[in-house]
Amino acid sequence: MSLLIGRNVFGDQINKGKTLSGEEAERLLDDWVKNPRLKLHMKQVAHLMFTWAVEKENLDGHEAWQWQLAGLLHDADWDQWPETHCKKIIEELESRNVDPEVIHAIASHGPAHFGIEPETKMDKMLYAFDELSGLIHAYSLMRPTGYSGMDLKGVKKRMKEKSFAANVSREEINDACLRAAISLDQVIEFIIAKQPSVQDRVNS
Repeated sequence: MSLLIGRNVFGDQINKGKTLSGEEAERLLDDWVKNPRLKLHMKQVAHLMFTWAVEKENLDGHEAWQWQLAGLLHDADWDQWPETHCKKIIEELESRNVDPEVIHAIASHGPAHFGIEPETKMDKMLYAFDELSGLIHAYSLMRPTGYSGMDLKGVKKRMKEKSFAANVSREEINDACLRAAISLDQVIEFIIAKQPSVQDRVNS
């Protein structure tokens, strides 16, 4: 099954700056994603994107929401329409006149799969967070204390174990960090620090 998108221009520049509201995004998420584990993953990535945008890129609230929206909806079509991932969500966001940069970030979050190269910082950080977020969450589930006490050394040890979270591509994680010009250690430590708060909110 090929997931190649087959084009590299998305949306219309006239829509630059336009996004969905928080309510619209949540409604789309609830309608399209029925798997609670996938939904949690998307919310985790969204939170990482927003927090990185604010803390590391010094972006304002609207710009940070664009990053968050890309994270929140990057896998929106995977649950019900895996054969058209991410073509369906791209077309949906284009029909809703969403900023082309948000759509491009979603289209490029797996260049080896979709054939779209990450270009902007938003693109590159979504690519960097996606796989690594999932691996670190999987690690938290096997630890008696979850995220509490998790450290860089433990995560890197698990990354070296090919049988652990075997569906997570270590090559893609390393490629993403290289493209974003940040160290793997920095991304891991950021996720360990920021991701648990999403789990806490979902469980509360």
